[in-house]
Amino acid sequence: MSEHDLQTVRTGARCDIAEAAVVGESGGETDAPTRIGDDATIRGGTIVYTDVEIGDDFSTGHHALVRGGTTVGDDVLVGSHAVLDGELEVGSHVSCQTGVYLPPETTVGDNVFLGPHAVVTNDPYPVRPTSELVGATIESGASVGANATILPGVTVGEGSFVAAGAVVTEDVPPDSVAVGTPATHEPLPEDLQGGNQLR
Repeated sequence: MSEHDLQTVRTGARCDIAEAAVVGESGGETDAPTRIGDDATIRGGTIVYTDVEIGDDFSTGHHALVRGGTTVGDDVLVGSHAVLDGELEVGSHVSCQTGVYLPPETTVGDNVFLGPHAVVTNDPYPVRPTSELVGATIESGASVGANATILPGVTVGEGSFVAAGAVVTEDVPPDSVAVGTPATHEPLPEDLQGGNQLR
């Protein structure tokens, strides 16, 4: 990190921040310092803006992006090329795999898995003047498969499972599985019960 970056960053103990990472990039709603807890690993090419709060045991892949106004709990992975696009909340024990996209107004609970290239959206009618951003919610214990898309305003219920490639257009009840395009849901099969085991 450059000396300029160090003026806008507060880190805990034992943080490993690659020389090719940028932490404390100006551009959040405010220029509040970036705060990172203990034992972080931030890999090369990653950019973390100011006005970001991150807990302990945070790690990134390469070229991840965390924009201003983001709050992240403990033990969170933001994989290579994943984007936390600001003004959103991520709980603790969350795995955002390669290429995940989380837009503003998104809320992610604890113990959530987001598979490679899973996408959450927040604009019901993109680029239309009457459209207002509406965040989606991924509740605790949910698992979202690779290349799934969660539409604006949708809640993925606690302990539920979204299949790979699903397009989720309506709420998924807790302990359900959502499959297809558009996704339909049914009770969680027995072999998917028992919760996420991220560690």
